[in-house]
Parts: sequence; C-alpha cells; structure tokens
Amino acid sequence: MTTANPTRERSSDRASKRPRWSRRNPYPATVLRNDLLTAPDSEKEVRHLVLDIEGSGLEYQPGDAVSVTPANEPALVAAIVDRLGVPGDTVIADRKGERTLTNALTHGFEITSISPYLLDHLATARGISAVAELLAGDRAELDAWGRGRDVLDLLNLDPTWFPTPEAFLAELRPLAARTYSISSAPSVHGGTLHLTPATVRHPATEVWGDGRDRGGAASTYLADRVVPGDTVGIFITPNKSFRLPEPDTDIIMVGPGTGIAPFRSFVHERSHDDGHGRNWLFHGARRRDQDFLYRDEMWAMEADGNLRLDVAFSREQDEKVYVSHLMGGRGQELYSWIRDGAVVYVCGDATRMAHDVEEALTAIIRDYGDFDEAGARAEVERLRTSGQYRRDVY
Repeated sequence: MTTANPTRERSSDRASKRPRWSRRNPYPATVLRNDLLTAPDSEKEVRHLVLDIEGSGLEYQPGDAVSVTPANEPALVAAIVDRLGVPGDTVIADRKGERTLTNALTHGFEITSISPYLLDHLATARGISAVAELLAGDRAELDAWGRGRDVLDLLNLDPTWFPTPEAFLAELRPLAARTYSISSAPSVHGGTLHLTPATVRHPATEVWGDGRDRGGAASTYLADRVVPGDTVGIFITPNKSFRLPEPDTDIIMVGPGTGIAPFRSFVHERSHDDGHGRNWLFHGARRRDQDFLYRDEMWAMEADGNLRLDVAFSREQDEKVYVSHLMGGRGQELYSWIRDGAVVYVCGDATRMAHDVEEALTAIIRDYGDFDEAGARAEVERLRTSGQYRRDVY
C-alpha cells in the first residue's frame, strides 16, 4: 500500500485553489507607475499605468483587455447626497446588502452619466415635459443632449423632487467596470500589466456653465485619485478574436490615439519571438510633440527594424490628415502585403475612424486587386470572415 504525500499536490489541485479573479472578485493590483503620456498643453489627456500582478495568477496575451473597477468622485457623491437632503451615513439596503448612502454612491451605481431609468421616471412619473420630448425624439439628439451630463444634472431638472435614497437608487444602473486594451507584452513586461487610458473630462463651460466640471468615472478615477502604491481592482477580459498570428505572418496595424495600446503589446511581443513576420503600424495623433503616444518607443523599434511606422498628424497642416489618408497613399504596397497573407488589425473609435479605414481598405482592394466596387466589398468581407481582417473598435 502506498501512502499519499500530503506535501505534494497535483498541479490541477493547485490550480483549482488559485483565486478566480473576476467582475465579482477583482484582483487588487498595486499601481507602480501613473504617468502622463501627452504634453501638459495637449488637447488630449492620456496616461500610462503600470500595475503589479506578480503572484496574482492573472495571465493575459497580446490583444487581451483589462477591466478596471472604478470609484466615483467624492465631490459628485457629496453633491448628490446634499441634493437628496439626507446624511451621507444614512444606511440603505440594496442588492449588495446594507451600507451607507455615500458608500453605495461611491462604489455601487453609475452617477457620471445619465440614467435611462431616471430619465423615464422624470418624464412619466414626474411629468417633466422637456424630458418627455427628448425621449420621444431622435436618438442622436438625446445622445448629444446627454453628453457630459450626469445624475445630479437629472435630479436638478425637478427641484421639487426629493426622493428617498432607496427610490432614487432604484432608478440608477449598477456601476460597471471599464475595459481597456492591455498595452504590455507578457514576454517583455513580466509580472506587470500596462494600460493606456484617455481621460474623459467635460469642463463646466462645455455643458451648462454652472461652474461644475464633469468627467468619466474610471478615467478621472485613474487620472486624479490613483497614485503609485494604491491598489486598483482589475480582472482580465480575453479577446480571442484579436490575437497575434503565427510569428512568420506579416501584420498591418491601424490604431490612432489610444488605439495604439494593443499594438504596443503586439510589437513588443513580436520583437522577442523567433519569427520573421513584418510589423507595419499606422498611427494617428494631432501633433507629434503633444500627443504622439509612446513616440520614443515607436521610433526606437523602427530604428531597430522591428517596426515600419506611418504616423498621421492631423493638426500640423491646413487640411487634416488621418490614418485612412496614409493608407490610401500606400495602397499598392498594402495590397501586396494583404495579398500575401498579412493580417490587418484596426483598433480605436468606431463612429468615424473604423468606417473611414474600412472604406480606404475597400478602395485599395478595388484599385490594386482588379475588383469592381461590389467585388472589393465582398473581398473585405471574406478577409473579415477568414480572420485576416480583425477589428477592436469602441
């Protein structure tokens, strides 16, 4: 008879005992760095965060994302509590159990954007005609009206309404984690995870001119209230449809602004593998000395032969130049890469950039691949279906 050695566990047993970091159980990652990437006078504000995940069991691949659990701004929380006319330490009961109103507003509910439930309540139960007209009208008009407004703005649409905390919270959405592309490579930045968040700010003069600034929940949390030594709750959000191909396959990356984040991961990872695949990046910034993200790194990779780099600086000449314009100017060579099997990746803004890039790609295939318009669009769809054209747009 053999006796089991209690000091030896099967690898599967050890793996089963690792914490399962998730939305409900985020890992408290220590912040190692929180640097401003853009120039202080830039119209954009983008940061570079380095988080310590050593020993956490968290694993990621290039192309994956990280979700951050934010905390709402204390000043906004205090202003809402004051507007409700009750003490912040009032104990309320919600889906998380009993906690104070201040805690619930800080960690439990979306308050930096408008709530559709609260809007509907104002229109139907409170009879606010202006809100009812907005809800009955064009969605684009509602979106434009709501941009930059928050829950306090909605409360103030009806100065006579003082709901109980429970009634008010019932009209809000739960506070959701915000997801960012990971900008580090596990083979190069071992034990850490990098992210590249753009800070969303709405100055008071941009919205109602009432002297109160607004901002994004997670982006201002990371920019204004998180310093090295603090912890941030995170969990990995895999993106299996945006992974690197085999090391010998060429890749074409299109990522203006913070869309560069996963491509920084790609190029770092590819510079340390044994493949011979070429890397071509189309990046976009307003000005090279203000918001060309990871500029020195990109230039160094280009100098080392690990990257071909084309950058569109949209505000450095009279006519704006975007990544789609640069692609059109390199059409013949781009088509040659694609014809020979290069994988095309696009990351960034879905509303305009992604459409313009797809139109540029379609035109390149039409003009250099001997397709008519319908054939070129069918070819783009074939590339998408086969995985040779991959998008991560938002």
